Amino acid sequence: MQMKYNVWFIILLIWGCSQTTFKSSWTEKKAPKTFKARFETTYGDFEIEAVRAWSPAAVDRLYQLIKNEFYSDMAIFRVVPGFVAQFGISNDSSLNVAWNSHPVIDEPLVEGNKKGNVAFARGGPGTRTSQIFINLEDNHRLDTIDYKGVVGFPAIAKVTSGMNVVLSFFDEYGNEPSGKQDSISQFGNEFLQFRYPELDYIERAYLID
Repeated sequence: MQMKYNVWFIILLIWGCSQTTFKSSWTEKKAPKTFKARFETTYGDFEIEAVRAWSPAAVDRLYQLIKNEFYSDMAIFRVVPGFVAQFGISNDSSLNVAWNSHPVIDEPLVEGNKKGNVAFARGGPGTRTSQIFINLEDNHRLDTIDYKGVVGFPAIAKVTSGMNVVLSFFDEYGNEPSGKQDSISQFGNEFLQFRYPELDYIERAYLID
C-alpha cells in the first residue's frame, strides 16, 4: 500500500512540472483605468469589471494574470457559504513559484468588501500574488481587519453578471481544501481531483470589450 501511494505522488510531481514559460516582463504591464473580463467555469460564466483607482498595483496584477491566461483549468478550492469563493493556484507548479516571487505592494483600502466585490487574498505584508476571492455577502469586517500590520482587503473589481453562478459553486468542502494549499500548489489538479472531486473549476478567463 505504501508503495502505491509513493508511485502516485511521483506521478503528481512529474505532472506538476513546468508547462508554461513565465516572463518577468508580464509583471510590468499596466492596466487601463477599467477593464472587463469573463470567467468561464464548470458551472457557468460570470463577468467582472476592474477599477484601477481602487487598488492600482493589484488591478495591474489582475490584468497581467488574465492577459497571460493564468486563470485556466483552475480549481475554485475554497467556497465558504455566506463568506467567499476563492481561487488562484495554478495547475502548473512553476507558475505558482514565479508569480509568488513577484508580490504586489500593499495598498490602502479604497473600495470595500461588498457582496460581489473581488479582492486579493493575503497572509501578511507583501503577500498579494495571484489568489483572489469573491465576496458572497457583504463582508465589511474584511475592510478593517488588521493582520500583521496590514489593514483590510482592498477590492479590485466587482462581479457585473453571473453572480448566481458564483453563489452556486460547490461549497460542501468549505475551508478544508484551503488548508492544503502547499499540496495544491505543488501537485495541482491531480491532487484536488483525488481528494476533492466535486470542486468547480475556472476553465478560462479572458479580457472582453
